[in-house]
Amino acid sequence: MSELEFPFRTASPHLPAQEFAELRRERPVCPVLLPTGARAWLVTRYADNRALLGDQRFSRSAAAAAGAPRARAIPLDDRSITTLDGAEHARLRSAVARGFTAHRMRAMRPAIERIVHRRLDEFAGRGRPADLVSGFARPVALDVLADLFGITVGDRAEFASQADAYLSVDAHSPEEMRAAVAHLRAMFEELVRQRRSRPSGDLFSELVNAPEDQRPETGDLVSFGTTLLVAGYETVVAQIANSVVVLLSHREQWELLRTRPELLDRAVEELLRFAAISVSGGTLRVAADEAVLAGQRIRPGEAVQPSTSSANRDPRIFADPDRFDITRTENPHIAFGHGIHYCLGANLARLELRTAISALADRFPGLDLAVEETEIDWDRRKMIRRPHRLPLTW
Repeated sequence: MSELEFPFRTASPHLPAQEFAELRRERPVCPVLLPTGARAWLVTRYADNRALLGDQRFSRSAAAAAGAPRARAIPLDDRSITTLDGAEHARLRSAVARGFTAHRMRAMRPAIERIVHRRLDEFAGRGRPADLVSGFARPVALDVLADLFGITVGDRAEFASQADAYLSVDAHSPEEMRAAVAHLRAMFEELVRQRRSRPSGDLFSELVNAPEDQRPETGDLVSFGTTLLVAGYETVVAQIANSVVVLLSHREQWELLRTRPELLDRAVEELLRFAAISVSGGTLRVAADEAVLAGQRIRPGEAVQPSTSSANRDPRIFADPDRFDITRTENPHIAFGHGIHYCLGANLARLELRTAISALADRFPGLDLAVEETEIDWDRRKMIRRPHRLPLTW
């Protein structure tokens, strides 16, 4: 089989279902050409993705090393929690995990509900049609992160521009991407200095002023803040927007959710499975040792790209996987990954999505797309996919 260009440029905005279905049948570990010209192995089946994500021979640290194959034009941050392995990863994750406990999520819930309802008031006040992305999803994501870090994002348009450049595959030049990284790191370096001199009650202040034996180093705090701010912004914006597209294009499911709110938790899990925010899902690994995956020999130094989006449509695991069904009871999706790099913010993301979808259903029972689904303009230039704009009426 010849190499495929990755990400799929002509794919469905939610998931290239036809292409992935064929690969799962014919070549579950498939050679792909990354946007940088580097080569990788794309893993498409559920069991193989879990094996890959749980196997420390497939290293995130090696993917951040100089000269490693990569999807983006600039190297990864080798001090990020997402690129550390082994003891270094365990040390940093242990230090920052206190900010994402079930207790903190319960404590944050009233604030998130207030944010969502305030932003819905503003969204409704814009008149019809209104853009869900700029009028609701983006402000909600930024407000929640601002509360978490105790910061105010003064110029939202500027921050959105920096985040877009940071996450770009090929829509920005390497110089623009490096400038975005430098801008965001400078912001967090200043925040560390502020929190040391003026502690407050937010998560970042707790980390900066933790006991010395539990306190992350300044460089780690800066990398963690940058990673979480960008990832927690763009992924939430995309998940809210993509979820609304899926719900409104499956009208019977929207009506079912409206009339049976007890299905909300199942609906959130099904949206995470079905309304993929990435054409692939999962972050690139590089083999530190020789390994065999689904019969394919992977040599040291070769890159491997997980595809949780494909795994979450695997018929070996999910009955009728291309059917969106908010009553689905067996749903062991891996939208948040698996293994030591399981998404630290998974519970926060669930809480934000749950609150946003519940409030939209309560406030706007007649919510609908203001354009045909085929007319939605999707951003296809980043690894995270979402509409540029999502015009809605009610």
